[in-house]
Amino acid sequence: MRVAVAGCCHGELDKIYETLALAERRGPGPVDLLLCCGDFQAVRNEADLRCMAVPPKYRHMQTFYRYYSGEKKAPVLTLFIGGNHEASNHLQELPYGGWVAPNIYYLGLAGVVKYRGVRIGGISGIFKSHDYRKGHFECPPYNSSTIRSIYHVRNIEVYKLKQLKQPIDIFLSHDWPRSIYHYGNKKQLLKTKSFFRQEVENNTLGSPAASELLEHLKPTYWFSAHLHVKFAALMQHQAKDKGQTARATKFLALDKCLPHRDFLQILEIEHDPSAPDYLEYDTEWLTILRATDDLINVTGHLWNMPENNGLHARWDYSATEEGMKEVLEKLNHDLKVPCNFSVTAACYDPSKPQTQMQLIHRINPQTTEFCAQLGITDINVRLQKSKEEHHVCGEYEEQDDVESNDSGEDRSEYNTDTSALSSINPDEIMLDEEEEDEDSIVSARSDMNTPSVEPSDQASEFSASFSDVRILPGSMIVSSDDTVDSTVDREGKPGGTVESGNGEDLTKVPLKRLSDEHEPEQRKKIKRRNQAIYAAVDDDDDAA
Repeated sequence: MRVAVAGCCHGELDKIYETLALAERRGPGPVDLLLCCGDFQAVRNEADLRCMAVPPKYRHMQTFYRYYSGEKKAPVLTLFIGGNHEASNHLQELPYGGWVAPNIYYLGLAGVVKYRGVRIGGISGIFKSHDYRKGHFECPPYNSSTIRSIYHVRNIEVYKLKQLKQPIDIFLSHDWPRSIYHYGNKKQLLKTKSFFRQEVENNTLGSPAASELLEHLKPTYWFSAHLHVKFAALMQHQAKDKGQTARATKFLALDKCLPHRDFLQILEIEHDPSAPDYLEYDTEWLTILRATDDLINVTGHLWNMPENNGLHARWDYSATEEGMKEVLEKLNHDLKVPCNFSVTAACYDPSKPQTQMQLIHRINPQTTEFCAQLGITDINVRLQKSKEEHHVCGEYEEQDDVESNDSGEDRSEYNTDTSALSSINPDEIMLDEEEEDEDSIVSARSDMNTPSVEPSDQASEFSASFSDVRILPGSMIVSSDDTVDSTVDREGKPGGTVESGNGEDLTKVPLKRLSDEHEPEQRKKIKRRNQAIYAAVDDDDDAA
Protein backbone atom coordinates (compact mmCIF):
# COMPACT_ATOMS: atom_id res chain seq x y z
CA MET A 1 0.00 0.00 0.00
CA ARG A 2 1.05 3.59 -0.52
CA VAL A 3 1.90 5.35 2.73
CA ALA A 4 2.65 9.06 3.00
CA VAL A 5 4.80 10.31 5.86
CA ALA A 6 4.84 13.96 6.96
CA GLY A 7 7.29 15.72 9.26
CA CYS A 8 6.21 18.57 11.53
CA CYS A 9 2.70 19.50 10.40
CA HIS A 10 2.22 22.75 12.37
CA GLY A 11 -1.51 22.70 11.68
CA GLU A 12 -1.05 22.87 7.90
CA LEU A 13 -3.57 20.13 7.15
CA ASP A 14 -4.99 21.82 4.07
CA LYS A 15 -1.54 22.13 2.52
CA ILE A 16 -0.62 18.54 3.28
CA TYR A 17 -3.86 17.14 1.86
CA GLU A 18 -3.55 19.38 -1.22
CA THR A 19 -0.05 18.05 -1.76
CA LEU A 20 -1.29 14.46 -1.49
CA ALA A 21 -4.08 15.18 -3.96
CA LEU A 22 -1.56 16.56 -6.42
CA ALA A 23 0.67 13.51 -5.98
CA GLU A 24 -2.31 11.22 -6.59
CA ARG A 25 -3.23 13.04 -9.81
CA ARG A 26 0.32 12.53 -11.04
CA GLY A 27 0.72 9.04 -9.68
CA PRO A 28 -0.26 5.40 -10.11
CA GLY A 29 -2.88 5.43 -7.40
CA PRO A 30 -4.23 7.04 -4.24
CA VAL A 31 -2.37 7.23 -0.97
CA ASP A 32 -3.85 4.75 1.50
CA LEU A 33 -2.52 6.17 4.76
CA LEU A 34 -0.93 9.37 6.05
CA LEU A 35 1.42 9.26 9.05
CA CYS A 36 2.32 12.53 10.81
CA CYS A 37 5.36 12.67 13.08
CA GLY A 38 4.25 15.30 15.58
CA ASP A 39 3.59 19.02 16.05
CA PHE A 40 0.22 18.20 14.55
CA GLN A 41 -1.56 21.07 16.36
CA ALA A 42 -5.12 19.78 16.68
CA VAL A 43 -6.38 23.23 17.71
CA ARG A 44 -10.17 23.45 18.06
CA ASN A 45 -10.58 26.93 19.52
CA GLU A 46 -8.90 29.85 21.26
CA ALA A 47 -8.58 27.94 24.55
CA ASP A 48 -6.59 25.23 22.78
CA LEU A 49 -4.26 27.87 21.37
CA ARG A 50 -3.40 29.02 24.89
CA CYS A 51 -2.31 25.43 25.71
CA MET A 52 0.25 25.34 22.92
CA ALA A 53 3.83 25.99 24.00
CA VAL A 54 4.71 28.82 21.65
CA PRO A 55 4.81 32.59 22.26
CA PRO A 56 1.41 34.28 21.82
CA LYS A 57 2.41 35.96 18.58
CA TYR A 58 3.03 32.55 16.99
CA ARG A 59 -0.34 31.13 18.00
CA HIS A 60 -2.39 30.80 14.84
CA MET A 61 -5.61 28.86 14.42
CA GLN A 62 -4.55 27.23 11.13
CA THR A 63 -7.04 24.79 9.58
CA PHE A 64 -7.59 21.79 11.86
CA TYR A 65 -10.78 23.26 13.36
CA ARG A 66 -12.51 22.84 10.00
CA TYR A 67 -11.96 19.10 10.18
CA TYR A 68 -13.03 19.02 13.81
CA SER A 69 -16.30 20.85 13.07
CA GLY A 70 -17.15 18.65 10.10
CA GLU A 71 -16.79 21.46 7.59
CA LYS A 72 -14.10 19.32 5.96
CA LYS A 73 -13.15 15.66 6.18
CA ALA A 74 -9.68 14.19 5.89
CA PRO A 75 -9.50 12.59 2.43
CA VAL A 76 -7.17 9.84 3.68
CA LEU A 77 -6.92 7.98 6.99
CA THR A 78 -4.48 10.03 9.06
CA LEU A 79 -2.51 8.77 12.07
CA PHE A 80 -0.35 11.07 14.16
CA ILE A 81 1.68 11.34 17.35
CA GLY A 82 2.19 14.40 19.54
CA GLY A 83 5.26 16.62 19.46
CA ASN A 84 6.31 19.59 21.57
CA HIS A 85 4.01 22.19 20.00
CA GLU A 86 0.51 20.80 20.47
CA ALA A 87 -2.90 21.70 21.79
CA SER A 88 -1.96 19.69 24.86
CA ASN A 89 -5.35 19.98 26.57
CA HIS A 90 -7.02 18.38 23.55
CA LEU A 91 -4.56 15.48 23.25
CA GLN A 92 -4.66 14.95 27.02
CA GLU A 93 -8.29 13.88 26.65
CA LEU A 94 -7.07 10.82 24.70
CA PRO A 95 -4.13 9.28 26.62
CA TYR A 96 -4.76 5.89 24.98
CA GLY A 97 -5.45 7.37 21.56
CA GLY A 98 -8.63 8.21 19.72
CA TRP A 99 -10.22 10.26 16.97
CA VAL A 100 -9.56 14.00 17.08
CA ALA A 101 -11.73 14.43 13.99
CA PRO A 102 -13.39 12.03 11.54
CA ASN A 103 -10.66 9.98 9.81
CA ILE A 104 -7.86 11.55 11.92
CA TYR A 105 -6.55 9.30 14.70
CA TYR A 106 -4.15 10.16 17.53
CA LEU A 107 -1.97 7.27 18.76
CA GLY A 108 -2.00 8.54 22.35
CA LEU A 109 0.90 8.95 24.76
CA ALA A 110 2.10 5.67 23.28
CA GLY A 111 0.21 3.21 21.17
CA VAL A 112 0.11 0.40 18.64
CA VAL A 113 -2.57 -0.18 15.99
CA LYS A 114 -2.92 -2.15 12.78
CA TYR A 115 -3.99 -1.10 9.32
CA ARG A 116 -4.20 -3.60 6.46
CA GLY A 117 -2.05 -5.93 8.51
CA VAL A 118 0.70 -3.35 8.99
CA ARG A 119 1.59 -2.90 12.65
CA ILE A 120 2.18 0.75 13.53
CA GLY A 121 3.46 2.02 16.87
CA GLY A 122 4.42 5.40 18.19
CA ILE A 123 5.32 7.54 21.19
CA SER A 124 4.34 11.17 21.64
CA GLY A 125 6.37 14.08 23.00
CA ILE A 126 10.08 14.76 23.39
CA PHE A 127 12.64 13.59 25.92
CA LYS A 128 13.59 15.67 29.00
CA SER A 129 15.58 13.87 31.67
CA HIS A 130 14.22 15.90 34.59
CA ASP A 131 10.61 14.92 33.78
CA TYR A 132 11.22 11.42 32.43
CA ARG A 133 10.57 9.60 35.71
CA LYS A 134 7.54 11.61 36.84
CA GLY A 135 3.93 10.57 36.52
CA HIS A 136 1.37 12.30 34.33
CA PHE A 137 0.46 14.98 36.87
CA GLU A 138 -0.29 17.93 34.57
CA CYS A 139 -3.81 19.10 33.76
CA PRO A 140 -5.38 22.32 32.50
CA PRO A 141 -5.16 25.13 33.20
CA TYR A 142 -1.40 24.77 32.74
CA ASN A 143 1.17 27.13 34.23
CA SER A 144 4.44 28.23 32.63
CA SER A 145 6.08 24.97 33.69
CA THR A 146 3.39 22.38 33.06
CA ILE A 147 2.57 23.75 29.61
CA ARG A 148 5.96 22.30 28.67
CA SER A 149 6.28 19.27 30.91
CA ILE A 150 2.92 17.97 29.65
CA TYR A 151 4.58 16.90 26.39
CA HIS A 152 7.73 15.37 27.90
CA VAL A 153 8.08 11.60 27.45
CA ARG A 154 7.64 9.52 30.64
CA ASN A 155 9.32 6.26 31.56
CA ILE A 156 5.97 4.45 31.94
CA GLU A 157 5.28 4.82 28.19
CA VAL A 158 8.73 3.55 27.24
CA TYR A 159 8.34 0.69 29.71
CA LYS A 160 5.01 -0.37 28.16
CA LEU A 161 6.46 -0.33 24.65
CA LYS A 162 9.43 -2.41 25.82
CA GLN A 163 7.00 -5.18 26.81
CA LEU A 164 6.20 -5.76 23.12
CA LYS A 165 7.56 -9.02 21.69
CA GLN A 166 5.86 -9.26 18.29
CA PRO A 167 7.49 -7.45 15.32
CA ILE A 168 6.66 -3.81 14.62
CA ASP A 169 6.51 -2.67 10.99
CA ILE A 170 6.46 1.11 11.47
CA PHE A 171 7.30 3.24 14.50
CA LEU A 172 6.84 6.99 14.92
CA SER A 173 8.60 9.37 17.29
CA HIS A 174 8.86 13.14 17.26
CA ASP A 175 12.48 13.51 18.32
CA TRP A 176 15.20 11.32 16.84
CA PRO A 177 16.67 8.27 18.54
CA ARG A 178 20.10 9.20 19.85
CA SER A 179 23.02 7.95 17.70
CA ILE A 180 20.90 7.38 14.59
CA TYR A 181 22.93 10.04 12.79
CA HIS A 182 25.93 7.67 12.83
CA TYR A 183 24.09 5.35 10.43
CA GLY A 184 23.44 7.83 7.62
CA ASN A 185 25.17 10.62 5.75
CA LYS A 186 26.44 12.47 8.81
CA LYS A 187 28.66 14.75 6.72
CA GLN A 188 25.69 16.03 4.73
CA LEU A 189 23.61 16.44 7.88
CA LEU A 190 26.26 18.65 9.47
CA LYS A 191 26.63 20.60 6.27
CA THR A 192 22.90 21.34 6.34
CA LYS A 193 22.63 21.85 10.11
CA SER A 194 26.08 22.88 11.28
CA PHE A 195 24.81 23.80 14.75
CA PHE A 196 24.25 20.07 15.42
CA ARG A 197 27.99 19.41 15.31
CA GLN A 198 28.71 19.55 19.05
CA GLU A 199 25.83 17.22 19.97
CA VAL A 200 26.75 14.80 17.20
CA GLU A 201 30.42 14.75 18.20
CA ASN A 202 29.47 14.26 21.86
CA ASN A 203 26.78 11.76 20.86
CA THR A 204 24.15 13.67 22.82
CA LEU A 205 21.80 14.71 20.02
CA GLY A 206 18.46 12.95 20.18
CA SER A 207 16.49 10.94 22.70
CA PRO A 208 18.17 8.12 24.65
CA ALA A 209 14.72 6.74 25.44
CA ALA A 210 13.89 6.52 21.73
CA SER A 211 17.27 4.92 21.12
CA GLU A 212 16.44 2.31 23.73
CA LEU A 213 13.14 1.59 21.99
CA LEU A 214 14.85 1.37 18.60
CA GLU A 215 17.23 -1.25 19.93
CA HIS A 216 14.41 -3.22 21.55
CA LEU A 217 11.68 -3.02 18.90
CA LYS A 218 13.86 -3.13 15.76
CA PRO A 219 11.01 -1.95 13.52
CA THR A 220 11.26 -2.16 9.75
CA TYR A 221 10.71 1.60 9.48
CA TRP A 222 11.19 4.42 11.97
CA PHE A 223 9.94 7.92 11.11
CA SER A 224 10.71 11.14 13.01
CA ALA A 225 10.57 14.92 12.63
CA HIS A 226 11.43 17.66 15.15
CA LEU A 227 14.86 18.81 13.90
CA HIS A 228 13.48 20.24 10.66
CA VAL A 229 15.81 18.46 8.29
CA LYS A 230 15.44 15.45 6.03
CA PHE A 231 17.77 12.63 6.99
CA ALA A 232 17.82 8.93 6.12
CA ALA A 233 19.74 6.15 7.82
CA LEU A 234 19.96 2.38 7.80
CA MET A 235 20.61 0.67 11.10
CA GLN A 236 21.59 -2.98 10.97
CA HIS A 237 20.73 -4.73 14.23
CA GLN A 238 22.64 -7.64 15.66
CA ALA A 239 20.88 -10.98 15.84
CA LYS A 240 20.27 -12.07 19.43
CA ASP A 241 20.82 -15.75 18.75
CA LYS A 242 22.95 -17.62 16.26
CA GLY A 243 20.92 -18.74 13.29
CA GLN A 244 18.55 -15.79 13.51
CA THR A 245 18.38 -13.33 10.66
CA ALA A 246 19.62 -9.90 11.67
CA ARG A 247 16.95 -7.24 11.29
CA ALA A 248 17.45 -3.74 9.92
CA THR A 249 15.60 -0.47 10.49
CA LYS A 250 15.14 2.12 7.77
CA PHE A 251 15.08 5.52 9.47
CA LEU A 252 13.73 8.68 7.89
CA ALA A 253 13.33 12.13 9.43
CA LEU A 254 11.45 14.84 7.58
CA ASP A 255 11.27 18.62 7.59
CA LYS A 256 8.33 20.90 8.44
CA CYS A 257 5.52 21.79 6.05
CA LEU A 258 6.83 24.83 4.16
CA PRO A 259 7.74 25.59 0.54
CA HIS A 260 11.11 24.28 -0.63
CA ARG A 261 11.25 21.90 2.34
CA ASP A 262 11.35 18.10 2.36
CA PHE A 263 8.29 17.60 4.52
CA LEU A 264 6.59 14.68 2.77
CA GLN A 265 7.58 11.23 1.58
CA ILE A 266 5.51 8.56 -0.15
CA LEU A 267 6.53 4.92 0.16
CA GLU A 268 5.26 1.54 -0.91
CA ILE A 269 4.82 -0.61 2.20
CA GLU A 270 4.10 -4.31 2.04
CA HIS A 271 0.75 -5.22 3.55
CA ASP A 272 -1.57 -8.18 3.98
CA PRO A 273 -4.07 -8.13 1.08
CA SER A 274 -6.51 -10.19 3.15
CA ALA A 275 -6.44 -7.80 6.13
CA PRO A 276 -9.31 -5.33 6.62
CA ASP A 277 -8.97 -1.80 5.27
CA TYR A 278 -9.97 -0.16 8.53
CA LEU A 279 -8.03 0.70 11.68
CA GLU A 280 -7.72 -2.12 14.19
CA TYR A 281 -6.64 -2.37 17.81
CA ASP A 282 -3.54 -4.45 18.50
CA THR A 283 -4.22 -7.37 20.82
CA GLU A 284 -0.72 -7.53 22.30
CA TRP A 285 -0.71 -3.80 23.06
CA LEU A 286 -4.14 -3.88 24.73
CA THR A 287 -3.00 -6.79 26.86
CA ILE A 288 0.03 -4.78 27.99
CA LEU A 289 -2.19 -1.81 28.84
CA ARG A 290 -4.28 -4.04 31.09
CA ALA A 291 -1.22 -5.62 32.71
CA THR A 292 0.43 -2.26 33.49
CA ASP A 293 -2.70 -0.47 34.68
CA ASP A 294 -1.60 -0.66 38.31
CA LEU A 295 1.59 1.23 37.42
CA ILE A 296 -0.26 4.44 36.52
CA ASN A 297 1.13 7.42 38.44
CA VAL A 298 -0.49 10.87 38.48
CA THR A 299 2.00 12.58 40.80
CA GLY A 300 5.07 14.63 39.99
CA HIS A 301 7.32 12.50 42.19
CA LEU A 302 10.21 10.67 40.56
CA TRP A 303 9.96 6.91 40.35
CA ASN A 304 11.46 3.94 38.52
CA MET A 305 9.83 1.15 36.59
CA PRO A 306 9.89 -2.40 38.04
CA GLU A 307 12.87 -4.50 37.02
CA ASN A 308 14.51 -7.74 37.93
CA ASN A 309 16.72 -6.38 40.71
CA GLY A 310 15.29 -8.22 43.71
CA LEU A 311 13.14 -5.28 44.80
CA HIS A 312 9.99 -6.00 42.81
CA ALA A 313 7.60 -8.91 42.91
CA ARG A 314 6.87 -8.49 39.20
CA TRP A 315 8.86 -6.94 36.39
CA ASP A 316 7.64 -8.78 33.29
CA TYR A 317 4.42 -7.23 31.98
CA SER A 318 4.58 -8.69 28.48
CA ALA A 319 1.44 -10.16 26.95
CA THR A 320 0.59 -13.78 27.69
CA GLU A 321 -1.60 -16.03 25.58
CA GLU A 322 -4.14 -16.07 28.39
CA GLY A 323 -4.07 -12.28 28.66
CA MET A 324 -4.58 -11.80 24.94
CA LYS A 325 -7.46 -14.26 25.00
CA GLU A 326 -9.13 -12.24 27.77
CA VAL A 327 -8.73 -9.04 25.74
CA LEU A 328 -10.35 -10.64 22.70
CA GLU A 329 -13.25 -11.78 24.84
CA LYS A 330 -13.71 -8.30 26.28
CA LEU A 331 -13.83 -6.90 22.74
CA ASN A 332 -16.16 -9.69 21.55
CA HIS A 333 -13.40 -10.68 19.12
CA ASP A 334 -13.97 -7.43 17.22
CA LEU A 335 -10.72 -5.44 16.95
CA LYS A 336 -12.11 -2.69 14.74
CA VAL A 337 -11.46 0.75 16.20
CA PRO A 338 -14.97 2.22 16.55
CA CYS A 339 -15.69 5.43 14.64
CA ASN A 340 -16.93 7.10 17.80
CA PHE A 341 -15.56 10.61 17.40
CA SER A 342 -17.57 13.23 19.25
CA VAL A 343 -17.18 16.98 19.67
CA THR A 344 -16.10 17.75 23.24
CA ALA A 345 -15.34 21.46 22.97
CA ALA A 346 -16.77 24.44 21.12
CA CYS A 347 -15.26 24.91 17.69
CA TYR A 348 -13.61 28.11 16.55
CA ASP A 349 -15.92 30.51 14.74
CA PRO A 350 -14.03 33.17 12.76
CA SER A 351 -17.04 35.47 12.94
CA LYS A 352 -17.30 35.21 16.73
CA PRO A 353 -13.86 35.20 18.38
CA GLN A 354 -13.81 33.94 21.98
CA THR A 355 -10.54 35.25 23.35
CA GLN A 356 -11.51 34.56 26.97
CA MET A 357 -12.73 31.00 26.48
CA GLN A 358 -12.39 29.03 29.72
CA LEU A 359 -9.94 26.14 30.00
CA ILE A 360 -11.56 22.93 31.25
CA HIS A 361 -10.02 19.57 32.12
CA ARG A 362 -12.35 17.36 30.07
CA ILE A 363 -13.18 13.69 30.19
CA ASN A 364 -13.51 12.39 26.63
CA PRO A 365 -16.28 9.82 26.00
CA GLN A 366 -13.96 7.88 23.67
CA THR A 367 -11.52 7.33 26.53
CA THR A 368 -14.36 6.50 28.91
CA GLU A 369 -15.68 3.84 26.52
CA PHE A 370 -12.23 2.42 25.83
CA CYS A 371 -11.31 2.15 29.51
CA ALA A 372 -14.65 0.62 30.44
CA GLN A 373 -14.35 -1.99 27.72
CA LEU A 374 -10.82 -3.00 28.73
CA GLY A 375 -11.24 -2.49 32.46
CA ILE A 376 -8.40 0.02 32.79
CA THR A 377 -7.98 3.42 34.41
CA ASP A 378 -8.80 6.70 32.71
CA ILE A 379 -5.79 8.80 33.69
CA ASN A 380 -7.87 11.99 33.56
CA VAL A 381 -10.48 10.62 35.95
CA ARG A 382 -7.69 9.63 38.35
CA LEU A 383 -6.20 13.12 37.98
CA GLN A 384 -9.47 14.84 38.71
CA LYS A 385 -10.00 12.75 41.84
CA SER A 386 -6.48 13.50 43.01
CA LYS A 387 -7.02 17.17 42.35
CA GLU A 388 -10.19 17.18 44.41
CA GLU A 389 -8.57 15.26 47.26
CA HIS A 390 -5.07 16.71 47.33
CA HIS A 391 -5.05 19.63 44.90
CA VAL A 392 -2.10 18.01 43.13
CA CYS A 393 -2.62 19.57 39.72
CA GLY A 394 0.46 21.70 39.08
CA GLU A 395 1.81 20.99 42.56
CA TYR A 396 4.95 19.13 41.54
CA GLU A 397 6.38 21.09 38.66
CA GLU A 398 9.19 22.56 40.77
CA GLN A 399 10.01 19.32 42.57
CA ASP A 400 12.55 17.98 40.10
CA ASP A 401 14.74 16.71 42.93
CA VAL A 402 12.01 14.86 44.81
CA GLU A 403 12.45 11.11 44.84
CA SER A 404 9.60 8.77 45.66
CA ASN A 405 10.20 5.15 44.77
CA ASP A 406 10.93 1.84 46.34
CA SER A 407 13.65 0.67 44.05
CA GLY A 408 16.67 2.42 45.50
CA GLU A 409 17.88 3.11 41.97
CA ASP A 410 20.05 6.01 40.89
CA ARG A 411 18.35 9.35 40.54
CA SER A 412 18.05 9.17 36.76
CA GLU A 413 18.37 6.49 34.12
CA TYR A 414 20.01 9.01 31.81
CA ASN A 415 22.65 11.46 32.95
CA THR A 416 22.28 13.94 30.11
CA ASP A 417 19.30 16.08 29.19
CA THR A 418 19.26 15.85 25.42
CA SER A 419 16.01 17.38 24.29
CA ALA A 420 17.63 20.80 23.98
CA LEU A 421 20.04 21.78 21.30
CA SER A 422 23.15 23.21 22.86
CA SER A 423 23.49 25.58 19.94
CA ILE A 424 20.86 28.02 18.76
CA ASN A 425 18.86 26.61 15.88
CA PRO A 426 17.91 29.54 13.63
CA ASP A 427 15.09 27.48 12.16
CA GLU A 428 13.00 27.13 15.30
CA ILE A 429 10.57 28.96 17.53
CA MET A 430 11.88 30.64 20.68
CA LEU A 431 9.66 30.12 23.71
CA ASP A 432 11.51 32.48 26.05
CA GLU A 433 12.30 35.51 23.95
CA GLU A 434 13.45 37.73 26.78
CA GLU A 435 15.68 35.38 28.72
CA GLU A 436 17.66 32.25 28.15
CA ASP A 437 16.41 29.13 29.87
CA GLU A 438 18.98 27.28 31.90
CA ASP A 439 18.48 24.17 29.80
CA SER A 440 19.70 26.00 26.69
CA ILE A 441 23.16 26.51 28.20
CA VAL A 442 25.82 24.63 26.31
CA SER A 443 26.58 21.27 27.86
CA ALA A 444 30.01 19.87 27.19
CA ARG A 445 29.27 16.55 28.81
CA SER A 446 28.94 13.56 26.57
CA ASP A 447 26.75 10.61 27.41
CA MET A 448 29.17 7.85 28.32
CA ASN A 449 26.36 5.31 28.35
CA THR A 450 25.82 5.57 24.60
CA PRO A 451 28.98 4.90 22.61
CA SER A 452 29.48 6.35 19.19
CA VAL A 453 28.90 3.76 16.48
CA GLU A 454 30.32 3.79 13.01
CA PRO A 455 27.74 3.34 10.22
CA SER A 456 27.63 0.28 8.02
CA ASP A 457 28.82 0.47 4.43
CA GLN A 458 25.19 0.44 3.31
CA ALA A 459 24.21 3.53 5.27
CA SER A 460 25.40 6.19 2.86
CA GLU A 461 23.80 4.35 -0.06
CA PHE A 462 20.54 4.03 1.81
CA SER A 463 20.49 7.75 2.59
CA ALA A 464 20.07 8.38 -1.11
CA SER A 465 17.27 5.84 -1.54
CA PHE A 466 14.68 8.26 -0.16
CA SER A 467 14.26 10.71 -3.02
CA ASP A 468 12.71 14.14 -2.59
CA VAL A 469 8.98 14.75 -2.61
CA ARG A 470 8.84 18.47 -3.06
CA ILE A 471 5.42 18.31 -4.68
CA LEU A 472 3.59 21.35 -3.45
CA PRO A 473 -0.01 22.54 -3.84
CA GLY A 474 -0.91 25.36 -6.16
CA SER A 475 -0.71 27.96 -3.43
CA MET A 476 3.00 27.28 -2.93
CA ILE A 477 5.92 28.03 -5.24
CA VAL A 478 8.72 25.73 -6.23
CA SER A 479 11.45 27.54 -8.09
CA SER A 480 13.19 25.96 -11.05
CA ASP A 481 16.45 25.66 -9.11
CA ASP A 482 14.86 23.55 -6.39
CA THR A 483 15.56 20.23 -8.08
CA VAL A 484 17.84 17.66 -6.49
CA ASP A 485 21.01 16.47 -8.18
CA SER A 486 21.58 13.31 -6.17
CA THR A 487 21.52 9.99 -7.92
CA VAL A 488 19.50 7.20 -6.43
CA ASP A 489 20.52 3.58 -6.22
CA ARG A 490 17.36 1.60 -5.49
CA GLU A 491 18.69 -1.91 -5.89
CA GLY A 492 18.01 -3.97 -2.84
CA LYS A 493 16.07 -1.16 -1.17
CA PRO A 494 12.42 -2.31 -1.06
CA GLY A 495 10.03 0.30 0.22
CA GLY A 496 12.41 3.16 -0.46
CA THR A 497 10.98 4.04 -3.84
CA VAL A 498 9.08 7.29 -4.15
CA GLU A 499 7.22 8.13 -7.30
CA SER A 500 6.27 11.44 -8.76
CA GLY A 501 2.96 9.89 -9.64
CA ASN A 502 3.70 8.64 -13.15
CA GLY A 503 6.33 6.12 -12.09
CA GLU A 504 9.25 8.45 -12.67
CA ASP A 505 11.89 8.99 -10.03
CA LEU A 506 11.32 12.37 -8.43
CA THR A 507 15.02 13.11 -8.44
CA LYS A 508 14.90 13.04 -12.21
CA VAL A 509 11.76 15.13 -12.64
CA PRO A 510 12.35 18.89 -12.81
CA LEU A 511 10.16 20.56 -10.23
CA LYS A 512 8.14 23.40 -11.62
CA ARG A 513 6.25 26.30 -10.18
CA LEU A 514 2.74 25.04 -9.53
CA SER A 515 0.99 28.37 -9.25
CA ASP A 516 -0.43 30.56 -12.01
CA GLU A 517 0.06 33.64 -9.87
CA HIS A 518 2.86 36.08 -10.56
CA GLU A 519 6.00 34.74 -8.90
CA PRO A 520 7.32 37.89 -7.16
CA GLU A 521 3.95 38.65 -5.56
CA GLN A 522 3.36 35.10 -4.43
CA ARG A 523 6.88 34.73 -3.08
CA LYS A 524 6.45 37.89 -1.08
CA LYS A 525 3.23 36.57 0.38
CA ILE A 526 4.85 33.31 1.45
CA LYS A 527 7.72 35.16 3.07
CA ARG A 528 5.37 37.21 5.25
CA ARG A 529 3.41 34.13 6.19
CA ASN A 530 6.51 32.15 7.15
CA GLN A 531 7.83 34.98 9.25
CA ALA A 532 4.55 35.18 11.12
CA ILE A 533 4.69 31.54 12.13
CA TYR A 534 8.21 30.20 12.18
CA ALA A 535 10.74 33.01 11.85
CA ALA A 536 12.23 33.05 15.36
CA VAL A 537 14.44 30.46 16.99
CA ASP A 538 13.22 27.93 19.48
CA ASP A 539 14.21 27.57 23.12
CA ASP A 540 15.33 24.65 25.21
CA ASP A 541 12.35 22.59 24.13
CA ASP A 542 13.96 22.49 20.77
CA ALA A 543 12.61 22.24 17.37
CA ALA A 544 9.17 23.41 16.52
